Amino acid sequence: MGIPLIQKIKVAKYIFEQKIKGNKKYPLVLMLEPLFRCNLACAGCGKIDYPDEILNKRMSVKDCLNAVDECGAPVVSIPGGEPLVHKEIGEIVKGIIDKGKFVYLCTNALLLEKKLDLFKPSQYLTFSIHLDGLEKEHDHSVCRGGVYTKVIEAIKVVKQKGFRCNVNCTLFHQMTPKRTAKFFDFVTDLGVDGITVSPGYAYERAPDQKNFLKRKKTKNFFRDIFKLGKGKKWAFSQSSLFLDFLAGNQNYKCTPWGNPTRNIFGWQKPCYLLGEGYVKTFKELMEATEWDKYGTGNYEKCADCMVHCGYEPTAAEDSIKNPLKTLKVALFGPKTDGEMVSDIPLNNQRPAEYVFEKLVEDSTKKIKEQESQEELAVK
Repeated sequence: MGIPLIQKIKVAKYIFEQKIKGNKKYPLVLMLEPLFRCNLACAGCGKIDYPDEILNKRMSVKDCLNAVDECGAPVVSIPGGEPLVHKEIGEIVKGIIDKGKFVYLCTNALLLEKKLDLFKPSQYLTFSIHLDGLEKEHDHSVCRGGVYTKVIEAIKVVKQKGFRCNVNCTLFHQMTPKRTAKFFDFVTDLGVDGITVSPGYAYERAPDQKNFLKRKKTKNFFRDIFKLGKGKKWAFSQSSLFLDFLAGNQNYKCTPWGNPTRNIFGWQKPCYLLGEGYVKTFKELMEATEWDKYGTGNYEKCADCMVHCGYEPTAAEDSIKNPLKTLKVALFGPKTDGEMVSDIPLNNQRPAEYVFEKLVEDSTKKIKEQESQEELAVK
């Protein structure tokens, strides 16, 4: 089962409670980035292009747990950077689980066997292991040979020791439907608990820009994959309606507040994929962000995005509203033939604004000022 039953029940209960309270904007998954430092430098990553002053910063255990309380989402995803580089990651994960939250610890798995003793098996903890296909595709994606072999060994150890383990697969232009289907067959036979799959988001700072999928190609690509998966036991850790969306059968708008991001800078506006400003509190993020300025059809940077962190919350809410439609897709899989639903027009989208360099400059300045003050206080 891709998602534990207890998680499905608790998340559904949480959504119903939000509906009863009349909340139209609420978080489902907190994206908690305690650091940006990573032990890989993937060509498609837009998360590690920072000066050392920023890469050396860490969120404290207290700050992480406060963010969990402040946000209130039932699920916490811990990406990075590489979270296992954080010396207090064991305490962070334990503290979140003790609050009754479900944790997805995202990792490239290079340090996982070494750090595994920091964790205990739990239905509330899932290691979400970065694996972008079979050996050729994955090692190309992470720009280093031999990583795939280490990841597969780590998955085997994790499963042997009783932990839940997903693979988090980001698909790029170089993948083919047949190779992807073969990969899904392999990890299913390997015994992973679920597959998280998504087209790559074209980070403006990613070194390799040519391998990101465009929106129309994404839909055809996933239809071809799902055709090959008919009758197979692939377990996705995503809602059936999100998968149906990837296949071009649902016309969803992004729900950027569904997966809010907290990192070393504060609460990131507007979403995990786009950093165009930061605020101090979750309340300020929800109330001060001009949400209508973002999303496909509204903003050039969002034009080709079909990533789960924006559209899974939309699909999850639709699943609650339309249980029969959800059940049909869950039983028979996404439709892989016939007309696709019309897409969101892009003719009224506003042009992209490039603010990253200014944000980094301001943040670096603040970090240096804070460190100077701390040094003076010690003296």
